[in-house]
Amino acid sequence: MFGKKQESWLIVGLGNPGKEYERTRHNCGFRALDILADKLGCKVDKAKFQGLYGQTVVNGLKLYLLKPLTYMNLSGRSVLQLSAYFQIPPQRIIVIFDDISLEVGRLRVRSNGSAGGHNGIKSIISELGSQEFPRVKVGVGAKPHPEQDLADWVLSGFTALEEKALKTALDNAGDAALCLIEKGVMEAANRYNAK
Repeated sequence: MFGKKQESWLIVGLGNPGKEYERTRHNCGFRALDILADKLGCKVDKAKFQGLYGQTVVNGLKLYLLKPLTYMNLSGRSVLQLSAYFQIPPQRIIVIFDDISLEVGRLRVRSNGSAGGHNGIKSIISELGSQEFPRVKVGVGAKPHPEQDLADWVLSGFTALEEKALKTALDNAGDAALCLIEKGVMEAANRYNAK
């Protein structure tokens, strides 16, 4: 087992609060976290640390699930507050978020890396002072036209066909995070990067 008993881990789903953003490309992190919380029977309903969080125990490990409510560009504030309070180092913070460089429905597990232009990740790196945190990227597709505004694209919704492809990815994203905790990044990447 990768995670040691009594260790605490944090899984963060990135998104924007508010009904108007619920089904947008930028909210895949929120949606994946909701699915994972359901599977674990964990209510993500405690309002603190500028977000909503819940806590549960999985195979002897303390697990915190967090949805920052700061809006995407300031997500790091919420992540830093919770991780500092519960003394969770960056290496045990897994972030689930949308990635425009992956086709809709593809997943990519990574051990660390730059922000790659993602404002939520940029904020987390800035607040934590580290990019050494694992992540699960959910493909939302590239802009159809190069001149299209990126913000407009990530705040747009999915087609019915895309939603179909996305369903499995959102379901698998949380499983990939749990696999990463239990078996390590390599195993999670081998198992889920092709999906």
